[in-house]
Amino acid sequence: MDPESASSTRDSKLKLYTTTLCLAYQSFGVVYGDLSISPIYVYKSTFSGRLRLHEDNDEILGVLSLVFWTLTLIPLCKYIIFVLGADDNGEGGTFALYSLLCRHAKVGLLSTFHASDDNASFYNSGPSLKETRSSSILKQFFEKHWSSQIVLLLFVLLGTGMVIGDGVLTPSMSVLSAVYGVKVKIPNLHENYTVCIACVILVGLFALQHYGTHRVGFLFAPILIAWLLSISGVGIYNILHWNPRIVSALSPYYAYNFFKETGKDGWRSLGGIVLCITGAEAMFADLGHFSQISIRLAFTLFVYPCLILAYMGEAAYLSQHKEDLQSSFYKAIPEVIFWPVFIIATLATVVGSQAVISATFSIISQCRALSCFPRVRIIHTSNQIHGQIYIPEVNWILMFLCLAVVIGFRDTDMIGNAYGLAVIIVMLITTCLMFLVIVMVWKRTILVAITFVIIFGSIELLYFSACITKVLKGGWVPIVLSLIVLFFMSIWHYGTLKKRSFELQNKVCLDTLLTLGRSLGINRVRGICLIYSNVVSGVPPMFAHFVTNFPAFHEILVFVTIQSLTVPKVPAEEQVLVSRIGSPEYRLFRCIVRYGYRDVRKDAYAFEGHVLNSVAEFLKGNSDGCVESGAYGGEMTVIRQPSSQLVDAVIRQPENGAATGTSRRKVRFSGVGFNKEVEELEAAREAGLAYMMGNTCVMASETSSYLKKFVIDIVYGFLRRNCRRPATSLGVPHTSLIEVGMVYRV
Repeated sequence: MDPESASSTRDSKLKLYTTTLCLAYQSFGVVYGDLSISPIYVYKSTFSGRLRLHEDNDEILGVLSLVFWTLTLIPLCKYIIFVLGADDNGEGGTFALYSLLCRHAKVGLLSTFHASDDNASFYNSGPSLKETRSSSILKQFFEKHWSSQIVLLLFVLLGTGMVIGDGVLTPSMSVLSAVYGVKVKIPNLHENYTVCIACVILVGLFALQHYGTHRVGFLFAPILIAWLLSISGVGIYNILHWNPRIVSALSPYYAYNFFKETGKDGWRSLGGIVLCITGAEAMFADLGHFSQISIRLAFTLFVYPCLILAYMGEAAYLSQHKEDLQSSFYKAIPEVIFWPVFIIATLATVVGSQAVISATFSIISQCRALSCFPRVRIIHTSNQIHGQIYIPEVNWILMFLCLAVVIGFRDTDMIGNAYGLAVIIVMLITTCLMFLVIVMVWKRTILVAITFVIIFGSIELLYFSACITKVLKGGWVPIVLSLIVLFFMSIWHYGTLKKRSFELQNKVCLDTLLTLGRSLGINRVRGICLIYSNVVSGVPPMFAHFVTNFPAFHEILVFVTIQSLTVPKVPAEEQVLVSRIGSPEYRLFRCIVRYGYRDVRKDAYAFEGHVLNSVAEFLKGNSDGCVESGAYGGEMTVIRQPSSQLVDAVIRQPENGAATGTSRRKVRFSGVGFNKEVEELEAAREAGLAYMMGNTCVMASETSSYLKKFVIDIVYGFLRRNCRRPATSLGVPHTSLIEVGMVYRV
C-alpha cells in the first residue's frame, strides 16, 4: 500500500473515532437524562401498592431480576440492536418510522409528491430491495383500504400525543422525586414545602428555556456522567457492604419466583417496574443529533452498567433494611456523601427534564411542518447546533400543566402511574410500526416481523396490562392529555386537507384567466409579486378572485408553493423547482420550494433572494424551455445551488447633476448570465416587490352534517383564529403584503 494513502486512511479512521467518541460524550446530556434518573423512584413506586404485604428477600430479589431483564430486553436489545437501525436518513422517532412507510410503501396521508421528485436524491436513500410476497400483500391492503391509512395516521398521532404528555409528566415526576429526598434528613418538613420547592424549580426550568440549551449545554454531559458515576459507586458500596449475594438475583429464576410468590399483587407492581425504562424511547427520538454507533457505545459501555449497579446496590440495601422501602434510594446513600449526591440528583433531574422538553419542542416542530399542528412561533436558539428550538406558546402550556400535576397530585406514586402508562403506550406504538417497517421497508419475511412483535410486544403488553389497571389512580392523565392533543391535531390536519382540496378543485386554468383578462382589460404594473398558495399547477382561486375584482397585477408574477415532504432534510441544491407558466411574454413563473420536516426555514429576506435568484438561474439556462401550460403536467426544472445570492445594493446618485440625495436602488443577480429577461427581472425588482396571500375563511358547506359543521366552523375556526397567521409565520413584511379575502365552502 502507498505510504501516503495508508497515512490518509489512518487519519480518516482517527477522525471517525474522535467524532464518534465526542458524539457519545455529548449524548449523555441530551439522550440519557430521563433514563438515568429512574433509580430515584423505581423501587418506591414498585412497593407502593399491595406489594408492601410482600417484603421478604424473595420479592426484593424478584423485583431486581425483573428490572435487570427489562433493561436488557427493551433498551439494550430492542432499541440499541433493532430500532436504531430503522432511522430515516439519520433521523429517529415515531415520525421517522411513519416517514419511512410514507415513502417506501406509499401508505401515508402526509406525502406531498411531485413528478419531479422521482429522481430526487432524498427519495432514493438506499439500494432498492426485492419486493416480497408479504410486503406486496400489506401494500395492497393499505392502498385498497383508505380507512387503514387514516387509522395508521391516528395511531402515529396518538404516539405523538403520548410523547408530548411525557413533556408534562417527566419534569413533574423527576423534580418532585428529587425534592422529596430532603425529607430523609428533615422528616418533619411539611409536604406543602416540598411541593412549593418543586414548583419553584419547575418555574425556573421553563423560564430559562428561551435562552436555549446551547448556553448551558456544555454542563449537561458532565452532570449526567457525575450522576451515573455517583449512583454506580454507591451501588458497588452497598453490594459489598450489605449483601454481595445480590448478584444471584440476575438469574431469571427470581423473576419467575416473584410472580409465583406474589401472584396478582406482583403483576400489579409491574406499573412501577416499567419506570426503569422511561427515557429509552429518547435514544431513538434524538438519533438525528448524534449517530447510531455513538448512542450504542454510550449506552452499552457506560449507561447500562451504571444503572444495573445502581439497582443492584439499592436492592442489596433493601434486603437488610426492609423498613426503608418508601425512601430506599436516599436512605441507601452513605451519610458522608448524602448532600453532594442529593445536589447532583437535583441537577440530574433538571437535565433529564430539559432533554424531554427539548424533544417535545422538536416533535411539535415536525408535526407543524407536516400540517398536523397549528402554526406556532418557532425560535432557533442556536445557529451552530441544528434542532435546538424554543416554542413560547408550548413552553408556557407545559409549565402550567406541570404545576397542575405537581400541585394536584402531590404524590409521586400517582404521577408514576400516569408516567408508566404513557411510556409503555409509546413503546407499543413503536413496536407496531417496526412490524410494518420490517416487512414493507426492510423487505424481510413476515415471520421475522412476527418474531420481533412476539418477543418485545408480549413484554410490553404485560406491562401495559398492569399499567391500565391504574387508570383511576393517576393513569388517566396521559390518556386525557394525548386524546386532547390527538383531537386538535386531527382536526387541524383534516381542516387543512379540506382547505387544500378546495383550492385544487377550484383552481383556474391559465387559458381561462388570460381569456378573462382580455375581456376585463387587465393592466400590468411595474414590479414583482410573489403569490403564495398550495396549488402546484394552474392558478389559485385566490388570485383569480383578486383579478376579477381588481383587474391589474405586476409585470412579473411568481407563484410560490412551499411543500413539506416526509423526509428529514432536502439538500439545498434540490430545494427549488422552477417552471414558466404560459409563453415568455406573460412573465409568469411557478416556484416550488421543498423542505424536509427538520429543515430550518429561511427568513423572509433570504427566502426572497433565494426564490428570485433561482428564477434568474432558470432564465439563464431555460430561456424558452420548461413551459407549464394551462393543464397539469408541465415539467419543472430543479435549480441547483444558485451561483450566488441576490445582491441588493442601494446607491445614492444625484439626479440631474444636483446632489439632492435622492436614492436609486439597483439590483444585480451576481454570477447569473445576462439576457433580456434577466435584465427585465432586475428592473422589476428595482421597481418593488410585493407579496400576495389569501386571507381565507374556511366554513363547512350548507349541506354538511352537524358534526362536520362543528369540526370545521367551530373547532378548526377557533384554532385558525388563535394560531399565528401565515404571513407572520413566513415572516412576510407587513408593508409589502397584499391579502385577498375569500370564503372557502368545504
